Order: sequence, then structure tokens, then C-alpha cells
Amino acid sequence: MKKLLYAIFSLIIIAGAYSVAFGVPDQIARLWGGSATVTADAPKDARSGSRGQGRATTVVLTPLEAREYTLVLRTVGSAVSLRRTEVMAVDAGEVAETALRANTMVEAGDVLVQLDDRTERLELEIAEATRDQAQATVTRYEGLRTTGSSVVTDVALSEARVALRLAEANVGLAQVALDDRTIVAPISGRLGLSDVSVGDRLSTGDTIVTIDDTTSLLATFEVPERSIGLLAEGKPVLVSTPTYAGRIFEGKITAFDSRLDSVTRSATVQAEIENPDGVLLAGMTFAIRMTEVTDPLPAVPTTAITWDRTGAGIWIAEDGSTRRVPATIRYREGDQVWIETDAPLGAQIVAEGAAKLREGAQVTAAGARKGPGA
Repeated sequence: MKKLLYAIFSLIIIAGAYSVAFGVPDQIARLWGGSATVTADAPKDARSGSRGQGRATTVVLTPLEAREYTLVLRTVGSAVSLRRTEVMAVDAGEVAETALRANTMVEAGDVLVQLDDRTERLELEIAEATRDQAQATVTRYEGLRTTGSSVVTDVALSEARVALRLAEANVGLAQVALDDRTIVAPISGRLGLSDVSVGDRLSTGDTIVTIDDTTSLLATFEVPERSIGLLAEGKPVLVSTPTYAGRIFEGKITAFDSRLDSVTRSATVQAEIENPDGVLLAGMTFAIRMTEVTDPLPAVPTTAITWDRTGAGIWIAEDGSTRRVPATIRYREGDQVWIETDAPLGAQIVAEGAAKLREGAQVTAAGARKGPGA
């Protein structure tokens, strides 16, 4: 019995709630002698009446301004001395004296190694004696011809002169052979390590020591294909190294390859770095930076860019309504992008809230926003 009472009570509550929310059906109202309530019709009519009215979207507007963009290329390279050489023995011999101290600065012409030259000195003396004898013969023959003597014929005088020339050439050869026993610095610079010492026997072509002129270094690095437009002879580069943290060295591009590497898609570049203090050493690794300032381009916040099937675009507000203008993104940095667009400079663009817009949508400005150049 209690279950039946609960069921009847529940039906009464449900019927009451239904009649409050949706009114009493006409059939039941007529049975009761009343009329149906149409409380739901009024809100429906109100909604239908306001549906046709457009609502303005609140957005943030900013003027379209042009700004320069600084292209920055960062890469890593290594350096060698701009002028460097390996000193080699041009003749075989025993080392008699050396002046090979590592990291010593030498000038071009300074003696580095002296080979045993006793044989060459004797050969030079023999050549000089032969030359002197040939010179005396020529002098005597010419004296006899001057006095009108017929003892010396033209043939004899000519042969004497040829013998003198040969003797002089032999003196020159002997002098060269003697000079080769003294090995001098071909350029000015800093000596490297050498294991040559007195008493060593050198063969022709043996490397004695290296010399690096570190007043200028030649840095070699790779530039990717997308940054090839930055390359030009004489273009400045900024160089830093972990050895001297916080210090910047200046250089300039001297040459770059005429083609890209087929694997890395990059070009090899060489830059000369001034090193008057000699603090930089050949073989160091450098962080290299190049910059270039572009022509002014329209700059907008990243929130102003929207995307659709045609690509990127920005919204322009004119007389309270909006229209979309296509844009091509050129550069991006932080929350700013530089674009190419047909939108005129100074036009009010939607900086925030662009994602909610449709073509011709009504907008109201939420407040002034500083332009990208501020």
C-alpha cells in the first residue's frame, strides 16, 4: 500500500512540474474548464526577435607599421694563420747549429738551422780560383790584342771569354750550395715545435719547423643555403671564442665558394680576422656571427595572424567592420612577425581577437594598443 501511495505522489509532483514549465495541455484544461498556459511561447518569440540583430565583437586594434628586421647568422668555424709555412731542408746534411725555440717570434731572414758546410766552402774556393784564373787569361789576351800582337787570335780570345763565363757560373753554383746549408725563416711569424737538434742528420725535404704569422687569421666556416644572401666580399663578421669570453674580434669575408655542397647544402666561406695582439692562435674554434638589416617591412604581433585554406592573413578594421587581407610571413622573432601584404601602412589591424572574426564582422575596439615599433 505504501508503494502505491509513493507512486501516486511522484506522478503528482512530475505533473505539477511539467505544467509549470510547459503549461497545461489543452485537452486537460478543457476537462478542468480552464485554458492552457503558454509560458514558453514568450521567450521563444523574444529569442526569434533578437536573432536577426548582429552583435559587435570586441577586439584589440593596432596600426600597421613598418620596421627593419636584423638578419642574424650564427655559425661555427676554425682558423688558420693567414700566412703560414713549413720550413724544409733543401739539401741533406748534419745539423751544426739551431735556433729553434717554440713560440719565438722570428723575422724573415733569421737563421734557424746551420748545416755542416765545410765541403761547400771548399768547393766555393775552388770555383773562385778557377774564375780568377780565367779572368787573368782574358785580361792578358785583351792586352796583347791592344798592342797589335798577332799571337792571340780572335778564336783564342773568344774561348777565353767563354771559359771565364763558365767559371763565374760555377762560382754562383758553389755560392748557392753554400747558402743552402744555412736555413733561414722565409716569413716573419711564430715558431712551432721542432724536434731537430744539433747532430741530427737531415734529408732533402725533411720538415724542420712551422712558422705562423698570426697577425691575421683565416677563419673557415659553412653558411647554409637559406643565408647565402648574406655573403659578399668585404662583409664584416664578428668572432668570439670561449678562451676570451665576452671579447669580440672583428673580421671580413675575403672569399666564398662558387657552389653549394651537395650533401650539406651549404657554402664554404673564408674570413680574415685581425689579430694584432697575437692572442688568437691558429686552430682555435670560433663562434661567428653575421648581421644584415633589411628594408622596412610591415610588422604585426603573432596574434594578428590567422590561417585558412589560402594561407596566412590579417584582419583590417574599417568603419567598424572587418575584412581579411592575405599576408606572407618573411621573418619571425619573439611575438612579432614581419610580413608582406597589400594592406596599407597605418591601417587599423586586429591584434587580438582575430580568430573570432568572419568577413564583414562588426567590431569594437577594446582599447588602444601600442604599435610594434613602440
